[in-house]
Amino acid sequence: MKTAARNVSTHRAVQPAAGAPAPWYPDCGDDTYRNPVLFADYSDPDAIRVGGDYWLTASSFSHVPGLPILHSRDLVNWSLANHALPRLLPEAHFARPRHGEGVWAPSIRFHRGRFWIYYPDPDFGLYLVTADDPRGRWSEPVLVKPGKGLIDPCPFWDEDGTGYLVHGWAHSRAGVSNRLTLHRLAPDNRSVRDAGRIVIDGDALPGCHTLEGPKLYRRGEYYYIFAPAGGVAEGYQAVFRARSIDGPYEERIVLERGSTPINGPHQGAWVDTPEGGDWFLHFQEMPAYGRVVHLQPMQWCADGWPVIGDDPDHDGKGEPVLRHAKPRVGRGPVSAPVASDDFDAAELGLQWQWQANPAPDFHSLTAAPGRLRLACIPDQPGENLWSAPQLLLQKVMGPALVATARLRFSPADEGDRAGLIVFGFDYAWVGLRRRDSGMQLVLMRCLAANEGGVEEEMFSAPFAGESVQLCVIVRRDLSCAFAWGVDEGELSAIDAPFRARSSAWVGAKVGLFASAMSAAAARRGYADIDWFRMTAL
Repeated sequence: MKTAARNVSTHRAVQPAAGAPAPWYPDCGDDTYRNPVLFADYSDPDAIRVGGDYWLTASSFSHVPGLPILHSRDLVNWSLANHALPRLLPEAHFARPRHGEGVWAPSIRFHRGRFWIYYPDPDFGLYLVTADDPRGRWSEPVLVKPGKGLIDPCPFWDEDGTGYLVHGWAHSRAGVSNRLTLHRLAPDNRSVRDAGRIVIDGDALPGCHTLEGPKLYRRGEYYYIFAPAGGVAEGYQAVFRARSIDGPYEERIVLERGSTPINGPHQGAWVDTPEGGDWFLHFQEMPAYGRVVHLQPMQWCADGWPVIGDDPDHDGKGEPVLRHAKPRVGRGPVSAPVASDDFDAAELGLQWQWQANPAPDFHSLTAAPGRLRLACIPDQPGENLWSAPQLLLQKVMGPALVATARLRFSPADEGDRAGLIVFGFDYAWVGLRRRDSGMQLVLMRCLAANEGGVEEEMFSAPFAGESVQLCVIVRRDLSCAFAWGVDEGELSAIDAPFRARSSAWVGAKVGLFASAMSAAAARRGYADIDWFRMTAL
């Protein structure tokens, strides 16, 4: 199937200025905020306050680098500060894409002057990384507890210094789920020192299923375990409490959808402010957008139970707020995670992630200073880009956006290609491809890539320019419109339907790639990217 191109007068193909605005800002500028505070796929968030700083981490699955570290001073305006996991272990296992594997729900804590992140890999076990400075280098991962199906670990240190670790179970690996297990930690916190015991069995609770994501705290005479249940799409947030850390625990639902459009509000972190306020960060699953992060007000009732969000009927079960007064922590700069990149720095912007552990020859920022060079990495024979480790992608960073890039292509062999891609179970890309007959501008689409779908050519035309500007417009219904242009004039739209889809446990991603059909070429082709912009539509 091939379609014609047409002119688009609503979006000019001019190079955006440096410091392009982000696609989404939650700060309304009037001491209120709107949810989500992170309109991006920061799944399973956990957060802490250290002094006047808030630090958040999230699941990153098989994307590299992993374990994002975000920073805020007010819980509303966030910036991406680092990644705690430069590469995934085992190295060889993650040298190719392992969709849905890797880093599941982590927990971050501050203890004895250090930052601690315990994270699970459901196929290998529970890991630990630490750092003195969350913006600096984190330690190499230590396997705290090996095993399959161990997920969602959270540490807790009691007043006497004893360390504990609570975690859930993944039925897909362990054959059991819906239960929470508690361990004692060894004195160095790098291993568990007992076999653990089930402290909460969801199967014994009426209507409870998919109990997971525990976060363990202490307040007054009670130990509290915050844990979601009911599944990511339509679940709720429960809280369990007991006077002994070993239980028995009683339960209450403290946050559910109610009359709001916020489905499945659960799994996150209780944080406080220096002024004594209480807040809860959680996610909402939004198909191809992924799991976006909301901020809810929280209060403790006289009976010792928390209520999260708004509770209009005063039944103790809160429901999410869409807009609310900001936390009273002072006014900071309006910010959001960076989504654009001029490639002028010595390293890639923090927003970029590979589909697997990258090889050194995947990219260069020095071969053509001021540009990103992507090597044409050979495809796996007979496979689509679902198995390509060299895709350089970032999250969809808002409800409606425009992503643009300027590309210069130097192919070496027949079939070399490079372009701008929207990636998920279905994917589509616009870019350049070398044929023996000459260079072509193409739009390719692949449906059900995870099931072996074959790429379809939706559009092709001869191309003779030195560089091309590539564009995709992502609308609120997740329909995508691709376009291209040569000069700094109007873009030409390509009339071919495509709708973004999620991937394995993650939302759709947008980014760049270069690939080759053959590994036998005498030399390797490459693509130079002048800049990449992602801005609001």
